[in-house]
Amino acid sequence: MREKIFSLALSPFPFALSLLSALLFALSPPAEAQPAGKRFRIGRLDVSTASGGAVFWDAFRKELGKLGWVEGKNIVIDYRFAEQKFERLPELAAELVGLKVDLIVATGRGPALAAKSATNSIPIVMIVPDPVGEGLVGSLARPGGNVTGLSNLSPELNSKRLEILKDTVPKLARVAHLQQAGSSAELPLKDLRAAAPVLKLKLEEIRIEPTAEGIQNALRTAQQKQIDAIMIGGGRTLFAERKRVVELVTKQRFPAIYPQKEFVEEGGLMSYGADFADLYRHAAGYVDKILKGAKPADLPVQQATKFEFVVNLKAAKQIGLTIPVNVLERANQVIK
Repeated sequence: MREKIFSLALSPFPFALSLLSALLFALSPPAEAQPAGKRFRIGRLDVSTASGGAVFWDAFRKELGKLGWVEGKNIVIDYRFAEQKFERLPELAAELVGLKVDLIVATGRGPALAAKSATNSIPIVMIVPDPVGEGLVGSLARPGGNVTGLSNLSPELNSKRLEILKDTVPKLARVAHLQQAGSSAELPLKDLRAAAPVLKLKLEEIRIEPTAEGIQNALRTAQQKQIDAIMIGGGRTLFAERKRVVELVTKQRFPAIYPQKEFVEEGGLMSYGADFADLYRHAAGYVDKILKGAKPADLPVQQATKFEFVVNLKAAKQIGLTIPVNVLERANQVIK
């Protein structure tokens, strides 16, 4: 499979707050040197499966290694996966606290909230769309408490995806937004609801369960509503089922845009969103600082600054869609 890289031509996001957070993070008090001879315990809390987010955790571990932390040598990682069952998260968070871990890494809204409910003393490094709105931190610049990390949300992401669909699909009129059931999507949906009428599009909001039956039911609803194209919302459990999601969406010949490039690598049509592997590498940086003595309250939450637009021409051909040249020119990566 050959890939052609183009320069990004999509409008940049307003990065003032992101840059401020990054600057404050860089200027935060220097952490002490790695404690000699001590082996630290890190708890990893994930609502997904071991394989569901493996690509990101590999990036996390590799970055830790670059910083001098090697699993089995000076760190031990206790893994807890909820296997797509949100109700198990409080129990798993309590198990990690009971193991007296030195730090918990919680990715996603559910795991982060469960970890925060389980402890107000053990440091927590999270990757969450809206940590302020969820009450995880006081503010991005001054998180306070025992939680810090990264935010992968920009309210403009969904409207940008909608614009891309508008430019890609001829005579686009009705778009379905399929959002993972149980997730918190009010902030991005608020932006999407405002953008749709401006683009003269009818927006249909459909909840989707991350199972074969749930995905099929959501797509059946989209067909009944005579949808022209689909936007897949974010969420750890949907990401874990990305191969199945892409297969079923493609089978129904829906043009679709996904939140992460990994969906496109599984055969999806297009994606626009944050580079999550990059976020996990940054999370490893927080772990490094905290294990060396920094306090979460003093480490500003960083916002995602690296976004990617990826197009799969093979997938387009499969559903009989021609991607306009002006859209291809805006892509970071085109898969042929």
